[in-house]
This record gives sequence, structure tokens and C-alpha cells, in this order.
Amino acid sequence: MSKKNPKLTAEQRLVMFEDGTEPPGSSELNNEKREGTYHCANCDAKLFSSETKYESGSGWPSFFQSLPDAFNTKTDHLLGYPRTEYHCKNCEAHHGHIFDDGPKPTGKRYCNNGVCLIFKSKN
Repeated sequence: MSKKNPKLTAEQRLVMFEDGTEPPGSSELNNEKREGTYHCANCDAKLFSSETKYESGSGWPSFFQSLPDAFNTKTDHLLGYPRTEYHCKNCEAHHGHIFDDGPKPTGKRYCNNGVCLIFKSKN
């Protein structure tokens, strides 16, 4: 059972717990270039290092690798075809989908809704 943080915005609740998505290009995190870590906006679990972030051109913050044990995955068919959906392992909040069109070394693209993330700068 997921635990929703009462401080989430309506948009965050929609994306993280009600199968919603944010509009492409709407996240300020698309332009974030500083060194740091990306955390779950619901439970503050560490999910990604800035070292794995890259510009995918998709309109959503993208990463080629998550931190170890950050996510659980499942297959969704909401668009009529199978996609790998990923959820925060700690609180079960939906973050996005994994695609096989990312850069080396993994070839993966974690396409993350920006509203689901909190960036914490190293400095």
C-alpha cells in the first residue's frame, strides 16, 4: 500500500498515484545541470545521481541509470502496448517509464515526470 505525502500538489498526486503524466517540456528540471541527486517528491528516497542525467529530447528529465534498489517495475498497457513502468521502491509512487533508446553504457532511458522529483544540489 502506498503512502501519500499530504504536502503533494494536486499535479503530483495525479502523476504519482492516479496514472497521470505532466506535459512534455514543462519541468524546470529539464534544464538542471548542477551536480547532485534526485529524490522522490513523495518520500525523499534517493533515486538518481546527476551523473546519469542526459538530454533525451523527450521533454522529460531523463537518466540512463537509477541508483541501486531505487525502483520496482511492472508492465502497463495504458496506451494499448506494453511499457515498463517504474515506481519508487520505498513508497510505490509512479515516476515514469523505461525505454531501450538511451545512451551507453546501459542503453536505457528512465523517462521521469519532473513533478515526481526533488533535486538536491551537492553544493
